[in-house]
Amino acid sequence: MTRVLSGAALVLIAVAAVFFAPPWLFLLIAEAIVVLAIREYRTLASGLAASAPWALADGVAMLACFVVATEPVDGPSMIAPLLMTAVVALGIVTVARWQGQSNALAAIAVTLFPTLYIGLPLGALVAIRQQHGAEALFLLMFTIMVSDTSQYYTGRLFGRIPLAAAVSPKKTVEGAVGGLMIGTAALLIAGHWWLVQPVPVDPITRLSIGIVVVIAGIAGDLFESLLKRSAGVKDSSTLIPGHGGILDRIDALLFAAPVYFVALRFL
Repeated sequence: MTRVLSGAALVLIAVAAVFFAPPWLFLLIAEAIVVLAIREYRTLASGLAASAPWALADGVAMLACFVVATEPVDGPSMIAPLLMTAVVALGIVTVARWQGQSNALAAIAVTLFPTLYIGLPLGALVAIRQQHGAEALFLLMFTIMVSDTSQYYTGRLFGRIPLAAAVSPKKTVEGAVGGLMIGTAALLIAGHWWLVQPVPVDPITRLSIGIVVVIAGIAGDLFESLLKRSAGVKDSSTLIPGHGGILDRIDALLFAAPVYFVALRFL
């Protein structure tokens, strides 16, 4: 019951934020999620015993989220300069902090990765809402939710072949196929009404977007499972009763959002 109630509350909050939050508040929510997700990521990375400048990791990831979210469609891209500056800044800080330890490379890796894994994708979510409307963003979220649910039930009913046994023993090929088919159908059908800005998207393109988005979501789910398994934990945190942490809830979106963002921008 706790899982059901907290899940329903999460859906209501997400719908309210996507459809009713003003742009500044939606960006603020995304930045807060960046910070919370990095806190969980920091816990997962603690096994590396890397002395990382986490305040800088927070700052760079939040800046990445802001840059992607506010970047004009027809303006010069600031993403590449941001990433290059981040690498230089992290290098300088690492040199200043180094006291002869053997894990400097690990410290740099765990500090830079949140920008790529968390900051940029969450910025892409905000940008999708800004550039294509709340309906287009909710379509992505709806597709991932439908795919996740379909994977679970088709896996339970028909699952026989492990999808990635070393990463997530309960996930099956049959479940992934079910999630791919039903999730793609959800985007194809609902996109007729929700994917219309700046122009309606034709069925073949919607089908193509649905396939790559769902596959990316499945990969994102497996990737976070890999991080948790390597850290020896079941959930990224206990923040959400019955559902684990922030990373557990947005893992598929962290991979699917950049794919969806690029698809809408260039297709």
